[in-house]
Amino acid sequence: MAHTPSTTSHHAPRPVGIGLDYGTSNSVLAVFDGERLVCVPLECAGVTTPSAVHIDRQFQVCTGQAAIDRYIADNRGRRVQLAAEVLGEARTGTGQLDEEGLPALSGSEQVFGQAFVDVGEKGRLFRGVKRLLGNASLTRLMVFEKAFRPVALVTPLLLAMRQRLREWARQQAPGVGEADHACLGHPVNFEGREAQHNTVALERLSEAAAHAGFVRQVFYPEPMAAALSYMHAFPTVQPGRLLAVDFGGGTLDLCVLQRQGDAFEVLSIHGEGLGGDHLDQSLFRALLFPLLGKGESWRRSGDEREIVTLFPFEHYEDLLLNWAVSYRLNQNEYTTPLLSCIAQGGEAVEKFQRLYTLITSNLSYLVFQSLRDVKAALSSGEIAVLDIPDLDIELTVTRAQFEAIIAHHLAHFDQAVTDTLALAQCLPEQIDDVVSTGGSSLIPAVRRLLEARFPGRVQDHDPFTSVAGGLAIAEYRGLGFTRESTPRG
Repeated sequence: MAHTPSTTSHHAPRPVGIGLDYGTSNSVLAVFDGERLVCVPLECAGVTTPSAVHIDRQFQVCTGQAAIDRYIADNRGRRVQLAAEVLGEARTGTGQLDEEGLPALSGSEQVFGQAFVDVGEKGRLFRGVKRLLGNASLTRLMVFEKAFRPVALVTPLLLAMRQRLREWARQQAPGVGEADHACLGHPVNFEGREAQHNTVALERLSEAAAHAGFVRQVFYPEPMAAALSYMHAFPTVQPGRLLAVDFGGGTLDLCVLQRQGDAFEVLSIHGEGLGGDHLDQSLFRALLFPLLGKGESWRRSGDEREIVTLFPFEHYEDLLLNWAVSYRLNQNEYTTPLLSCIAQGGEAVEKFQRLYTLITSNLSYLVFQSLRDVKAALSSGEIAVLDIPDLDIELTVTRAQFEAIIAHHLAHFDQAVTDTLALAQCLPEQIDDVVSTGGSSLIPAVRRLLEARFPGRVQDHDPFTSVAGGLAIAEYRGLGFTRESTPRG
């Protein structure tokens, strides 16, 4: 990262620390008053809220679980109709600033790509926007006929979280006051290829938080926040070296700390672009691609004889694996070959019909949700059922099968642990405690990998809330770094 995380206070501790964990999949808010650490109820069902924003055609916004419910209700069984439209704008030069403080058209170009929009769509759902924040070239996204900056797709969720915090605080924690300050977590490395992708992502997250009312901000690395939360929960643990492993929906973040009472020294910090979303895509490839026509033949008439080739499934794969843009498959270049395969009949016709239904009925999000349900079920059981009635799929999946599918991701995870230890210049036996957190840490194979290296020293710690708790503690103790947080526009 562009900033080195601090372990000592840079400013006076606040009466109350607020921790904001804006995650790829879910988000959490926590409050710490020096003694009591509490996560704020953000949904009726609990303290986590999906990192989701829904925008309808009247540009009305809803967030969290309500956003997902609205999207599913609007799209179940709906036929997709496409028309050409601009997807977004990418900056091509400095240019002049418009009245909103944004680059004028003279300094940008419209991004068409496969530029088609679903004209019958009632609303757009945005999840995983955190993964886009480090993409500096992505300056605007088209939402119906309006251009939205990435910041505008984060702000509504953070604003809703702050509103719920203030409502809760009136009854439970008057010391929170206006809740105009927070410690924001960040991965060690945001996703992005440009040299300044981390800086760009932090600028965007900071601006979104400021628009939401968190105008006084500090930032803190997510794995260090998880370690702080663990040290608060277990204050009597002996001094020593602590490895924190935060394996979430979008990234894998690790750090090694040398602990001495309440103080600690950072020995290493490391991050990889590996998370639950990547595991979901691997499940889709292995379990569903064969049921959707991958590897099947396509027969069609030629000038002199029948032509038989493999169905060009590879043309569909990238869009299938990214549910937010799967609607683009509703173009003639994709649907015409499918209709041809359906018309030819044969044993594979059911698979091609299934793919056609998935595409035209806009079922991609529901498919991925079903895969996540299977993944979660296999964390506690040996067998799960992948049940997708809309596609006539009912498939039994074993834990052993799942682990074989994600074997290359597990190897990536194992290598990241090796790299983190190397950066700290210590051996596995020199680690006294391992803190495992994040939703993907619940996968039994992940736990076994850690136990194999650090037998008897691995502790599961609040997989969905530990980071937010640690961020609240960090702000209370005056840790983290600051940056400009004045909103623009």
